[in-house]
Amino acid sequence: MKKALLPIVSLVVIFGAIFAYGISINNSALTLSQDEQSQWSNVETAYQRRNDLIGNLVNTVAGSANFEKSTLEGVVNARAKATSISIDPTNMTAENLEMFNQAQSQLSSSLSRLLVASENYPDLKASAQFMKLQDELASTENTIQTQRIRFNDKVKEYNNYVMRFPNSVFAGMFGYKEKPYFKAVEQASKPVEVEFNF
Repeated sequence: MKKALLPIVSLVVIFGAIFAYGISINNSALTLSQDEQSQWSNVETAYQRRNDLIGNLVNTVAGSANFEKSTLEGVVNARAKATSISIDPTNMTAENLEMFNQAQSQLSSSLSRLLVASENYPDLKASAQFMKLQDELASTENTIQTQRIRFNDKVKEYNNYVMRFPNSVFAGMFGYKEKPYFKAVEQASKPVEVEFNF
């Protein structure tokens, strides 16, 4: 009788260990996924701060007489498009992250044109409000970069965990899959063209 129970007890112990290991994988993957989602919220918060500052900057510049209307409209339209794209961090794909990144890149480009155009307005450049907003925008851009790097670090940690064997078997069973990294837009590697008008 004892010999007959030994295989049954062994199977129960083995299946219990596998079950416990699977639960451990699920809990760890959940924690890493939550860390990644939390970091994505930090990225969005940094972008929201930039959007708020841009609104103030546009209002300040719009008050300057004869400022290029098309430049201001470009910033306003790019800001509207950038704020209209949101990402569900629980179901993030490379495609929707790319759309988000493209919209943010277009906003950055429009904002750069606005700041360059402001060089032609000495009264605007001398405005304390304008200078303060420029400084805050520069600081916010640094924060955005830092938050994107931290986001990619969290994605790497999560992906390494759920893609590594044997974790990948259990992670797949629980619905955990590889997540995309935040990447630079294609034009980011091209050199910036600088024009001097004399």
